[in-house]
Amino acid sequence: MKLKVCAITGLIFLTLNQILLLKGNEFIQAQKPIDYVHWLLLIGILLTLSLNYIFSDNIFSNTATILTSLGVVALIGQATIDFLWWSYGTDYTGMNDLTNQIMSRPSIRIPFITIGPALFYFGLATHAGKLIRTYPVWSIASFIGVIIIGLGAFVYNNRMPIVLGHIILTLGLAVLICKKGDTTTKTKIGTM
Repeated sequence: MKLKVCAITGLIFLTLNQILLLKGNEFIQAQKPIDYVHWLLLIGILLTLSLNYIFSDNIFSNTATILTSLGVVALIGQATIDFLWWSYGTDYTGMNDLTNQIMSRPSIRIPFITIGPALFYFGLATHAGKLIRTYPVWSIASFIGVIIIGLGAFVYNNRMPIVLGHIILTLGLAVLICKKGDTTTKTKIGTM
């Protein structure tokens, strides 16, 4: 039960992070005394690691756990970069210099800004896919959430679809998390 609460709390924190990001860069840079927005990201991402234990027998037993774990590492790196940006406050020139430096380095940009975070969402979709036969509606809702997040981030460059995608993904995964225990219990009872 504790793992389920951790996972759902993590998904909610990630959604809250995306909602707060809608307020814009000025809001993020003005946060005091700490960067609440990116702490939500960091804590949320760490809590969602429990999804690997909920949906898998062994943390590295399948593709979903590996993708999710690699994505978590990437998002921790992204949160670290975001904390650095926040530390510049209203020094937008310094922040732009840091942004240009990070974006000019493929060894940082690719794993922590572009490809790495996408692995996290692919991992979540793969976890949801394990239950598609049993709970097709909620698995498909999770897939749709991930697709909308990707479209918002890579195609439309718009935060609103990203927030909507997180809400749908959180709802789909939360129901699957709650129902996952029901499936395990029914299977154990049926084998007795």
